[in-house]
Amino acid sequence: MISRVVRGLRRRLGLVLLVAGLVVCLALAPIGWAYADTASHRKAVQDVPVTPVALVLGAGIRDGEPSLSLAGRLDVAADLYRRGKVKVLLVSGDNRVKEYDEPTVMRDHLVKRGVPARRIVRDYAGRDTWDSCIRAKRVFGVERLTVVTQSFHLPRAVALCRAAGLDAWGVGHSTWIRGATEVGYAREPLAMMKATTDIVRRPDPAVLGRPENGVREALAAN
Repeated sequence: MISRVVRGLRRRLGLVLLVAGLVVCLALAPIGWAYADTASHRKAVQDVPVTPVALVLGAGIRDGEPSLSLAGRLDVAADLYRRGKVKVLLVSGDNRVKEYDEPTVMRDHLVKRGVPARRIVRDYAGRDTWDSCIRAKRVFGVERLTVVTQSFHLPRAVALCRAAGLDAWGVGHSTWIRGATEVGYAREPLAMMKATTDIVRRPDPAVLGRPENGVREALAAN
């Protein structure tokens, strides 16, 4: 009797472990694909090809200052500009409420780092990575760019930008930020599952709007 119970428990445990393994594999498959598919398009600052534009993705502000993660991204973008790797920085963030103006905070940080204001263009409707990528293409008319974000986010960002029709390269900010980096790596598999849906469905961004000439004018500025 006891042996039958033990065998039954073992079978149930085996089934649970099998299902759990399948769930883990399904969760990790998209991020594994993104890492493999974008490997040749993710570079260090000194190695990335020259592109006209750097797309800097928002990562939160507080009390009028960028978060540590966002400041890191912006410093990488400023380095790209100083090295002549890009000519214009397109800063894409959230501005749904008046008190939360992420793109302007991003611009101000870059100006403090020596980037001329005329070389910075603000996208006020970059509510997520897909929206930022698709708006760069369809609203701002960008064809080729370097996307700048945290290293753990970079495979997803490059994959989404390329799915949006951009010739996209990527450079990551790799400095470990206690708390934020751990959380970032932990959430990426789930975020990549949502990104896979965007890649397949290719939805319009939450805010599309009319085409804008900001990037073209910034590229032409003296």
